[in-house]
Amino acid sequence: MNALPTYPADVDDVDQMGAGRTILIVDDMPNNISVLFETLTRFNFKVLVARDGKSAIEQAGLGQPDLILLDVMMPGMDGFETCRRLKQQETTRAIPVLFMTALSETIDKVNGFNMGAVDYITKPFQLQEVLARINTHLTLRQLQRDLQTANARLETRVAERTASLAKALAEVETLKNQLQAENTYLREEIRQTSNFDEIVSQSKAFGKVLRQVEQVAPTNTSVLILGESGTGKELLARAVHNCSGRSKKTLVKINCAALPATLIESELFGHEKGAFTGATTQKIGRFELADGGTIFLDEIGEMPIELQSKLLRVLQEGEFERVGSTRTLKVNVRVIAATNRDLEKEISEGRFREDLYYRLNVFPIQSLPLRERKEDIPLLVRHFCTKHGPGIGRRIDVIPPDVIDTLMEYHWPGNIRELENVVERSLIISTGRKLELGDWLLRKRSTPKPTGLVTMEEAERNHILAVLDHTRWKVSGKNGAAEILGMIPTTLDSRMKKLGIQRP
Repeated sequence: MNALPTYPADVDDVDQMGAGRTILIVDDMPNNISVLFETLTRFNFKVLVARDGKSAIEQAGLGQPDLILLDVMMPGMDGFETCRRLKQQETTRAIPVLFMTALSETIDKVNGFNMGAVDYITKPFQLQEVLARINTHLTLRQLQRDLQTANARLETRVAERTASLAKALAEVETLKNQLQAENTYLREEIRQTSNFDEIVSQSKAFGKVLRQVEQVAPTNTSVLILGESGTGKELLARAVHNCSGRSKKTLVKINCAALPATLIESELFGHEKGAFTGATTQKIGRFELADGGTIFLDEIGEMPIELQSKLLRVLQEGEFERVGSTRTLKVNVRVIAATNRDLEKEISEGRFREDLYYRLNVFPIQSLPLRERKEDIPLLVRHFCTKHGPGIGRRIDVIPPDVIDTLMEYHWPGNIRELENVVERSLIISTGRKLELGDWLLRKRSTPKPTGLVTMEEAERNHILAVLDHTRWKVSGKNGAAEILGMIPTTLDSRMKKLGIQRP
């Protein structure tokens, strides 16, 4: 054997060359083990020893050496088989193996590489070469570990950035969908010809109602607007919103009487794609559209009882789920509701939740029927002439006193909406710049009335019957009873059922 070398030529600090590193020597020859053990410990390597292949596999699994020096020619399991088994096991696969062999045949060296060895050392040993090869492969393994660590860190950072980007994209997509839905809703609102931006009144009684609006508007309190159909409940709701701190946000409205019961939940809370038959895309509900603003629930008395608990939850907790979703959404929405029904009676008959009623009825506003503010009729007539005249091609400069007198004498069960329809109809038949009323109201006034005083409900029933008789029982559509009365067809149907009106 050669004498103990000083140190390999490429090692800068000989004393620290093997610090913290472990080498497993596998050889059945004690002399070889002794020489390698003395040399490696001299350079501060920790050395493990095995005399056969089986023992080598066990020690490699337990000790996890940084490198294995493996003799080829051993009794029993030779070095090739030992190397093959080491490379089969997950715990020892990455450990570099250097064969020690006295054989010089190329085929034996090729077999060693095929088994997974990274290098070979030819006996008799040149110890300086042994140390140089050990140092080279330990350095390579450390570089591989550093590279793996760097790759792992890079993959972690990429995964974190990807997750962050995916979250940001999801938020952008949600915001885009909400903005698109809001723009669609606003475009639909703009297309409507009705103008609710102005309140036309000189009535002292109605002035008290407007003062209530001014008092409640700056708060976030829920408002319940009560009153007959056609009295301008939506107008009051818009006034509350426009005078509030939410005026720069959206006022979203939904008419609970105009939608089938099966669609109200989807309209209010939205739905996910595939939530039900026909749900081909995700839909943003009205409450999401109104986040930060106000939602106006018209005809709240028509809401199905099974949905009222969900509405109550939104009022109490400000949260809900879309149809077909389990994700809870939070919103900050002010609720204004309106109805022409007696909700206390609806509660007693089991059609409206008492707890929802008290949650909505924090600040009630009673919208006045037109018969209680008749001093506003001249102003309203002029307003509707200005509003509808250009679209019909009419310019009215004169409204005769007898026209105003006739309109003032009429009872107006359909309220302002009925008055607006009468004025629009009068504009159509007016040939000049003077408003002509025609004989339509005269025919209504000449309808036989029962003798003696009657209740408001009986008067309403008689009036609806008169209009239905005039339209030959046509309820909806052009020139139908609902249009003449200024009512939504579904609302008229509801009133007819309540009043016991049936087609003869």
